[in-house]
Amino acid sequence: MLRVEKLNIASLPPLSFQVADGECMGIEGPSGSGKTRLARALADLEPAHGHIFVNGAERLETPPPEWRRLVRYLSAEPGWWSDTAREAFPVDAASQKARERLLASLDIAPDLLDRPVSLLSTGERQRLALARALIDDPPVLVLDEPTSALDPGNTALVEELLRYRLLSGCSILLISHDRAQIDRLSDLRLQLAPLHEAATGRAGAS
Repeated sequence: MLRVEKLNIASLPPLSFQVADGECMGIEGPSGSGKTRLARALADLEPAHGHIFVNGAERLETPPPEWRRLVRYLSAEPGWWSDTAREAFPVDAASQKARERLLASLDIAPDLLDRPVSLLSTGERQRLALARALIDDPPVLVLDEPTSALDPGNTALVEELLRYRLLSGCSILLISHDRAQIDRLSDLRLQLAPLHEAATGRAGAS
């Protein structure tokens, strides 16, 4: 379970909410309302005051690398720090089996692992980054526009994989401009107001 208590991020009002195991929270709001800043703060990548708990662990008492194994953030434009995708995946036998299952679930040809990342399409990089994020089964997944570069067929594959993760107990926070996608996946929602309104406190979970 993810629990957030009085989290203060820049000009946003204090936020408190929780996402249970197996629940998906859709995070909505216009551009510039702070959705990505919130997502990054949850993964301890953005300065924020307040408390965040995952299964009893508290962000401020957990080393950042360990925290990011609990709360995995996938940005809208994932970064790559290797020439090929294969280099970004763990090499132990269990991880290789998990990688094969994830590639199959996302209809990713295995040979893409060895192609230079710079030559892959945006959609291929996006699906590979999702597989990379899921490889070690993080308990909390924070996704920022995870299907923005995908066609309807690949979007459906991603959503099916996310539903499976929810069934296995993962908590997911989903940022998407696709209202229908949030309708399909989310159990609850967090609506962020434009920043000039957020200053008055108009942001909250439902």
